[in-house]
Amino acid sequence: MSLSPLAYADSLRIGTIDFVSPDEIKVLLDIEAPDGVSLNTGTPRPFPRINGYVLAPGDQGYLVAQVEWITVERSQYPKRKGMQDFGLVDLPYPLRKMSLNPLGLLFYTGGVNGTDRYQFKRGVQTYPSVGDPVLLPTQDQLRAIVESGEKRRVKIGVSPLAANAEVRIDPDRLFGRHLAVLGNTGSGKSCSVAGLIRWSMDAAKKERGGNDPNARFILLDPNGEYASTFKGMGKVRVFAVDPAEGVDQLQVPLWFWNSAEWAAFTQASARAQRPTLIQALRSVRDGSIDAAITPSHDARRYLRTLVSAVQVERNAGGPWKGPGPARGFRDRLRAWDEGLVADASFTQKEGAALTQLTQQITQLLSTRQGDWPAVFTRQEVDALLQELSQAHSAFGGSATDVLPIDADIPRPFTGDNLLRSVEANAELMGTSEYVETMLMRIRTILSDSRMKTITGGVENTGLAEWLTSYIGDSEASNGSVTVIDLSLVPVEVVHIITAVIARMTLEALQRYRKLHSGKVLPTVLVMEEAHTFIRRYPDDAENQSSAAICCQVFEKIAREGRKFGLGLVLSSQRPSELSQTVLSQCNSYLLHRISNDRDQELVHKLVPDNLRGLLRDLPSLPSRNAILLGWASELPVLVQMNSLPKEQRPKSDDPDFWAVWSGDGLDQTADGQPLERAVDWESIAADWQQLSTQEEAEGDPKDGDG
Repeated sequence: MSLSPLAYADSLRIGTIDFVSPDEIKVLLDIEAPDGVSLNTGTPRPFPRINGYVLAPGDQGYLVAQVEWITVERSQYPKRKGMQDFGLVDLPYPLRKMSLNPLGLLFYTGGVNGTDRYQFKRGVQTYPSVGDPVLLPTQDQLRAIVESGEKRRVKIGVSPLAANAEVRIDPDRLFGRHLAVLGNTGSGKSCSVAGLIRWSMDAAKKERGGNDPNARFILLDPNGEYASTFKGMGKVRVFAVDPAEGVDQLQVPLWFWNSAEWAAFTQASARAQRPTLIQALRSVRDGSIDAAITPSHDARRYLRTLVSAVQVERNAGGPWKGPGPARGFRDRLRAWDEGLVADASFTQKEGAALTQLTQQITQLLSTRQGDWPAVFTRQEVDALLQELSQAHSAFGGSATDVLPIDADIPRPFTGDNLLRSVEANAELMGTSEYVETMLMRIRTILSDSRMKTITGGVENTGLAEWLTSYIGDSEASNGSVTVIDLSLVPVEVVHIITAVIARMTLEALQRYRKLHSGKVLPTVLVMEEAHTFIRRYPDDAENQSSAAICCQVFEKIAREGRKFGLGLVLSSQRPSELSQTVLSQCNSYLLHRISNDRDQELVHKLVPDNLRGLLRDLPSLPSRNAILLGWASELPVLVQMNSLPKEQRPKSDDPDFWAVWSGDGLDQTADGQPLERAVDWESIAADWQQLSTQEEAEGDPKDGDG
């Protein structure tokens, strides 16, 4: 027999409100309320259940609340509706109570084909009163709560707490305002990251009628887990230190590095080494890129450097400050004069200007001999500066050339060029005795074969070609996903390499918006093991380390990337070690199992919602289960992520100790025999020591032993 609407609504009642506050509502459950399974909501459903949803009817619709805790209190025997109990003694009786967290309002929007339609909105304007009923949501209401929100285009899983309602996300919300995927090792983070990329691409491809989407994902992979994860998704670009079939050589040339990254790598001191390094970078990036350097062109660049150096001296007032500074300026003037050498290829005008300049320098030096020379006058320095400027103009220079070029412009140069530039500028600036350690570190990167394969290559790698390969071609014609395997990058440069890739991506997208009338090119940068590269650093350090420079790049992306179409996805098992600047800029969180108390405490502080009950689930969440909250979800929801086939999962499975020990469960050969894990340390040692490449180049030494 079907129930009337009023009777059906009354059958969903489970209790009455006993206490109301803005962040907590307490409910006294009826004796008739279900105590294990609810059968009156359309399908059997567990009730009461921690983190489940209940409703409280009101004037504007239904207040939606989440169960935080359930308890039993000893109270007087309750009066049952419709019955009179005479002659009973008041003895303690167990009454059930539960606490609720108010989440938002559920509105009725009509019915379609016999199905009621509802809309959920976050936030509470009016609260129920004491004595108001509390109801179980129907199946339609439960789905409306979990499936709320617009543009929910990508299904990422189902909600076990809401009758397995589909959990869908809006990619604009998820990726546009940065996402943090946090959880212990083995909790399913890597599969969630791979799944979010794959499921988003599948949905976009379906929307395009089967054509590849115009998307860009750049995945920085420190452990080499994702190289084969995205097979079957069309073209996937994979870069690694050791190229192989389907894997290209990782290339991050030295001339991509900016002055801050060079200073961090060389540990340049702030007083003498860093100014010399910056001036050397300006010089080495200067001039025509393609044209051959002629003696005249070289002289013009040298004269421009002298003009800049004398201007610095003049502004500082060193030449007339005292005998000591004057002696330093005189010694530098002697060194500069030695570089002013005439060449047969100079024109008559160039030769005359150079001769006049050298005569004036000789005259200045002739009157200042000995250990304590007389100071220079301001007029003498001004006259020297004027003569230098005229000589510079005679060689084809202009006033704008004298302005120092940006030391961070990515113009090609070789490591040897940089070495010579540092040595020359150290001579000009009188800092030669202070730059030896910095030169030694530069020589290290130039001589290390491990680094040379990554950072070398001026001729083979152009800026436009690099951007096409690593960020993606027009319409993503060369693929939507770039995997950059950092697992074998030398530890000395891994933070710098990561910082350069991230910074180049951001600056490329900044210039894209500038040249396309404010339109952005949506791109997602994914950082695995983020606690290694975005770790907190001391702010008061005089010389920033490579790790600090790397973290600062990601902090800038977190603050400014959204304006230029660059979304950030972080994956980390230690959120307490991450930069607070980056974490605070993440607007969405996908929280897997977290058991560490410090990490739990940090997550509680980051989450602005009233989620005490839901976040208490973090230590006990099973694998594949996560809590989605923040901008990407109308309300916090427990998600069982979609399952990925084994071949689509990152290589981050737990070690199969028992299978290897016992032979049970190992992969099998063609004839059904277990495929044992054989060990050949010789080949591992040869690869480690890079002997195979050397023997190929020089011939196997064993062949000549006789």
